[in-house]
Amino acid sequence: MTKKKPTAPQTESLQLQLAELTADLQRTRADFENYRRRMDDEKQLAAATGATKTVLKLLPVIDTIERAILHVPSDIAEHQWVQGVVGLIKQLDKTLDDMDLHRIEASPGTTFDPSLHQAVQFDEASTGDHEVIAEQLQTGYRLATQTIRPSMVRVTRTDTHSDALKAEH
Repeated sequence: MTKKKPTAPQTESLQLQLAELTADLQRTRADFENYRRRMDDEKQLAAATGATKTVLKLLPVIDTIERAILHVPSDIAEHQWVQGVVGLIKQLDKTLDDMDLHRIEASPGTTFDPSLHQAVQFDEASTGDHEVIAEQLQTGYRLATQTIRPSMVRVTRTDTHSDALKAEH
């Protein structure tokens, strides 16, 4: 069997067909790569959303445990059961830290940041140019870099920014 050599028009036709098929293959590969990246992004977003929802459901329980510890009567503060609950909150803090969940700093004197703090009370009688936190009313939390619940705070004003910085340190 001998093979015939294709003629010039056939060669040209085959080269065009090869170029079209190559371009189709490249588009298909690019489409698949884009699809794969999009699915990876959606998977990560779904995991983050699930973690956020879970943590948000746990925050009221954490708040209740912390309030209970803050209001332990002094006559039973050294009781083993109370110490066990204190140990529980320490273990919970470590677990939350492992989940990349962190409390938002909102101690008195901290500069008020509306992206981290929710002002629920404002001391109208105070004067000054800088708003600082007077009291934290509810702990706020960040999951990784996202604020999932801002700290509820009472805000006051100070005269100088240096007063606010001194109060922070």
